[in-house]
Amino acid sequence: MNTPHLHQANHVHFVGIKGVGMTALALCIQDMGKIVTGSDVADDFVTAEVLHQRGLDDIGQIDDQNVPQGTDLVVYTGAHQGANNSQVKAAESTGIRTISHAEALGELMEQKLGISVCGVGGKTSTSAMLANILEYANYKPSFVIGVGKVLNLQAPGRMTDGKHIVVEADEYAISPGVDNRPRFIYQHPEVIICTNITHDHPDIYKTIDDTKNAFTQFFDNLKPGGKLIINGDSPEARELCKDRGAIFYGSSNTNDWYVKDSFVGQGRQLVTIAHGKQEFNFMLSVPGTYNATNALAAYIAALELGVDHQTAIEGLQLFRGSKRRFEKIGEQNNCVYFDDYAHHPIEVMETLKAARAWLPLYRIVCIFQPHTYSRTKTLLNEFAAAFKYADQVIITDIYGAREQDDPTISGYQLAKTIKENRPNVTYVPKEELANHIKQIRQPYDMILTMGAGDIYKLHQQLL
Repeated sequence: MNTPHLHQANHVHFVGIKGVGMTALALCIQDMGKIVTGSDVADDFVTAEVLHQRGLDDIGQIDDQNVPQGTDLVVYTGAHQGANNSQVKAAESTGIRTISHAEALGELMEQKLGISVCGVGGKTSTSAMLANILEYANYKPSFVIGVGKVLNLQAPGRMTDGKHIVVEADEYAISPGVDNRPRFIYQHPEVIICTNITHDHPDIYKTIDDTKNAFTQFFDNLKPGGKLIINGDSPEARELCKDRGAIFYGSSNTNDWYVKDSFVGQGRQLVTIAHGKQEFNFMLSVPGTYNATNALAAYIAALELGVDHQTAIEGLQLFRGSKRRFEKIGEQNNCVYFDDYAHHPIEVMETLKAARAWLPLYRIVCIFQPHTYSRTKTLLNEFAAAFKYADQVIITDIYGAREQDDPTISGYQLAKTIKENRPNVTYVPKEELANHIKQIRQPYDMILTMGAGDIYKLHQQLL
């Protein structure tokens, strides 16, 4: 049997199609006129709505007997045993080509002008902002963004005949335990945005130096004459890129471009940007200084791609956000309900700081679901200091994701460690969360769920 390149395949099957990155890629493949099928576990995912809208919700079980007839390419994710998945192995045994999501994304980008957004935190929002600017500028961009939905664009992935493609560039392993190379190693973009470099994924990168080595490899992939747009507030990112001709942005005036000031009021954020002696303002519908710097990165990239100043600003001001990124879920009895994907200590602190500025008169009740045992254990002390902007903190059980249970770390232990700094911390088992929140909530509470697992489902029980 032939083994086609992604662009030549006729029928692509996705093992683990419900994952945010896989769904975004599957939508692009469907846009190319190809047959798309998928398999996954039975659990509900944040991508359910868009998969249903696109007629991709007839999802089979991950079974070695369940490779659809006519499939000529199988794409697998790092989850579900990755390259060792039984369905992937079954496809290989019949001569069907199997590739990782990382490799498929690299092949998808080959015929486009690629803009890759990497970094520990901010990838999704920055990618979504830039895609929205390019859409507003009528560039007709393609994009692959690891989120349930970009609200303005109504999808996380799209493939068009425009020449630009905006993608997230993830530093995590291609197939953990089988191929631990960083996923973004297959991308060779013309523009790289890096939002931050810090220690994350300790199951793959034991030290910050290992993390920096991965990013160095990726920066080496930049095409000749390409542009590096780097958050200069990150010491590690600045150090790695100081001799690469990078454009530095951030909140410090040591950068080429910087957020000079921001003010929150009436559900909007007024941002002041400085570049040399020039200053200008724009409004954002999303909170936080981190989103102001994300917007600045998207603006700089848009200028580098030929978008004029006024169009780029208007595109940013129209941006309404993405699912699971400070997403307002609803209101009831003078309580407001929000959900956010933050799962690294830096992300947690910045999101809570933004929440405090966004709703200064509300009591912030943060329900945090730790993500992976290795991250919780390695960054325990950082997590202990991450919740200072919350009035009430509730820690629940660790979402293990791809990892085996580790009895040496738990949600209870995390709560105990945080409690050393903040007395208003409680551990609540996941199955008791809904009843607990119903008992303690009061008017003018902001109920904020946080984490990269399935904590967002709690709102279904609360509202």
